[in-house]
Amino acid sequence: MILGVAMNIKEHVLEITRKMPEDVTIEDIMARLYLLKKVQKGIDQADQGQMVSQEEAKHRMGRWLK
Repeated sequence: MILGVAMNIKEHVLEITRKMPEDVTIEDIMARLYLLKKVQKGIDQADQGQMVSQEEAKHRMGRWLK
C-alpha cells in the first residue's frame, strides 16, 4: 500500500511532505497526494482483478482521442 503501509495516513502525509523541497506549495502537496491516491487505487483494482486488456485500453483511448 502506497499510503499508510506501516504507519497511519497522517504520519505518511507528514513523511511525504518532509521529503519535498522547502519551497513546496500547497498545490504541489495536494497534487502529490492525489497522484499517490490514484496510483494506490489502481494497484488495489489490479489486485482485485479489475483490469482491462491492452486491446480494450487501446480501443478506449482511441475513442477518447477523437
